[in-house]
Amino acid sequence: MVHAADKGTPMVERAARRVAGRTRQPLPPLTVTVPGPAAAQPTPAARPGGRLYVVDGIRLLAALMVAAHHYAGTWRADRPGNPIWGRPVSEIMPTVFRFASYGWIGVEIFFVISGFVICMSCWGRTPRQFFVSRVIRLYPAYWFAVLFTTAVLIAVPGVWERLRLREILLNLTMLQSGSGVPNVDGVYWTLWSELRFYLLFLVVVAMGLTYRRVVLFCCLWGAAAMLAPIARLPLLELIANPDGAWYFIAGLALYLMHRFGQDLLLWGILAMAWLMGQLELGNRIAEIEHVSGWRGSVLIFTAFLLFMVAVALGYTDRVRWKWLVTAGAMTYPLYLVHYAAGTALINRLHDTMDPRLLVATVITAFLLLSYAVHRCVERPLSRLLKQGLNTSFARMRNAGAGAH
Repeated sequence: MVHAADKGTPMVERAARRVAGRTRQPLPPLTVTVPGPAAAQPTPAARPGGRLYVVDGIRLLAALMVAAHHYAGTWRADRPGNPIWGRPVSEIMPTVFRFASYGWIGVEIFFVISGFVICMSCWGRTPRQFFVSRVIRLYPAYWFAVLFTTAVLIAVPGVWERLRLREILLNLTMLQSGSGVPNVDGVYWTLWSELRFYLLFLVVVAMGLTYRRVVLFCCLWGAAAMLAPIARLPLLELIANPDGAWYFIAGLALYLMHRFGQDLLLWGILAMAWLMGQLELGNRIAEIEHVSGWRGSVLIFTAFLLFMVAVALGYTDRVRWKWLVTAGAMTYPLYLVHYAAGTALINRLHDTMDPRLLVATVITAFLLLSYAVHRCVERPLSRLLKQGLNTSFARMRNAGAGAH
């Protein structure tokens, strides 16, 4: 029997494929050629999907990097008389500080992974499904984090200023940055970048995700991100998000490599993302971080991108450790709850034990809390939200049909 995919293929080549298939599964071809007049227009062929367990592990590693940085690697914690440790953390634990000072790069890693995972999870979905998936993924743990962090800052004052009630309530929308209201916890700034990415990518999802459309989106968004700083148009800068755009674009290009195979265009997009990313790393060090070097930051970021290339090309597909799924699920709650609450606790406990043991203890405690949040908050609330939103959309659809 000749399968549909084998029509128009020489018999010798088909036989060779069968022999190769008995030994290993080859990577999917970059293109498939449709017999007939359209044969001159190759279309990328998708490889079969499947969970990438390694990506879950990278996400948790990035969250741990950020947590270590916030506890023992920021310029705020290294100032004399700082409210976290009382004296420069580089004097208390110099070796830990030296490594933790680079942990902020975990945020850039998050952005790249977000581009990869969002493109993967939204392929073949409708805008409604995309919207529902983002709401149930983002809000349950976030609502808990806002309330939990507020409670801790009330109970343990002295490190962070507590917001007014109306500002705390607005934080529950996750839109406070767009309203000029401070975040309950400083780490929430990344959510504003994520939300703008989702809004832009929703346009492509509504059109239907294809290789060409995602590539075009990467090129157009990248061009807008490059033009925004010199155009001095606040609306363009708000939409283009030049500080984070190229990291998301790198993730999108990596997923296209994973799904369709590598080609020169995708390598070009990834190279451009690296070039723009290394510049942004330097800007962030100069303007915000102040504690790490550009060369070391670029080295870490480059190593991460190369590892993600290996993931995209299938070299880590054999890693199927089930615990990595749980590790990935804990990442988002850990990121949301660790910073303000954790540094407030360190302020109260830093004279009670060895500082390195204290950092490890606080991180472990928040890992356990994150697991509990995932099991007891995210899972049940996500199910309720999904059911409620699907019912609401079905009602809208039925009401619209009845109006005609």
